[in-house]
Amino acid sequence: MSRGFNFSAGPAVLPEPVLRRAQAELLEWGGERASVMEVSHRGKAFIALAEKAEADLRALMGIPEDYAVLFLQGGATTHFALLPMNLAGPGQRADYLVTGAWSKKAASEGKAHCAVNVIADTADSQYTALPAPGSYTIDPGAAFVHLAANETIHGVEFPEAIDTGGVPLVADFSSSILSRPIDVTKYGVIYAGAQKNIGPSGLVVMVIRKDLLERPGQPRAKILSYKEHAAQGSMLNTPPTFAWYLAGLVFEWMREEGGVAEFAARNRRKAEALYAAIDGSGGFYRNPVTKEARSLMNVPFMLHDPALDAAFLKESEAAGLLALKGHRDLGGMRASLYNALPYEAVAALVDFMGDFARRHG
Repeated sequence: MSRGFNFSAGPAVLPEPVLRRAQAELLEWGGERASVMEVSHRGKAFIALAEKAEADLRALMGIPEDYAVLFLQGGATTHFALLPMNLAGPGQRADYLVTGAWSKKAASEGKAHCAVNVIADTADSQYTALPAPGSYTIDPGAAFVHLAANETIHGVEFPEAIDTGGVPLVADFSSSILSRPIDVTKYGVIYAGAQKNIGPSGLVVMVIRKDLLERPGQPRAKILSYKEHAAQGSMLNTPPTFAWYLAGLVFEWMREEGGVAEFAARNRRKAEALYAAIDGSGGFYRNPVTKEARSLMNVPFMLHDPALDAAFLKESEAAGLLALKGHRDLGGMRASLYNALPYEAVAALVDFMGDFARRHG
């Protein structure tokens, strides 16, 4: 077996030490004489695992005690609907910033459960820029303000939280959580699908200010209530235990490697190397995103001649550079540089890009 460098946008690369540990523990986990997938989520051993995973995540992100941490299901997309159901009263308005495919989908799904007001939409730029500060107005009576902190498809990232004037800021961090330090207190809700920087698909991590759990929201079943999940330690029903276990291993690995600040430095180095290769290619490659909005996690790029795309993908895969095909909505290429991707992967990609341009330029 020869593992390649995996640039997939998600499900994405996982840390090799985590995979090897999971492999070693697959049949017998701890002293349980069974796999972690086979033990009760209400047993003492798994409860201890869950508590440690939460404690490690709190340490990594600096999560204050007045925030709850939930380990949920459904993928982040399900929470496009659950967030307004839990945070907005019937007919109440919520403000949305649309900066790419995922925030656009969040606004669309939210319409079924609240009065969605799109206060900014960068479609005119083809989602290659962020809305300028002062170009939109937040309703002080809005239930919340929603944005995607990082657009996985379009490669646009908010470098910091926006000022919402006290209205709770709800942010989809699916593709950038744990990639750099953030001030959790500037957000009402942070939520993320696990399959980028946390673990395998099937798990959603949510960090939510506890006072927001007390909002009545809209009529809904208990299983759709964040307050009910929080009251039961995210075990209102059977959770995705293996995904939770792997997330815990990732958190532990990150702390051992130096924490979020260390990964931020690594991620910036990777991104700078790749953007430099694109910008310095003399037009052979291009990234359409304005420099101030460029993502550290997801880098879309196009070749000057789309007729070369097939050759680029075939040759790059043969060179062990995997999953570089761009999203179907954009075409071209996309390299995702998540925490578990080593710098050596980016160095290999940059070398390949230079060689390909010399041969096909």
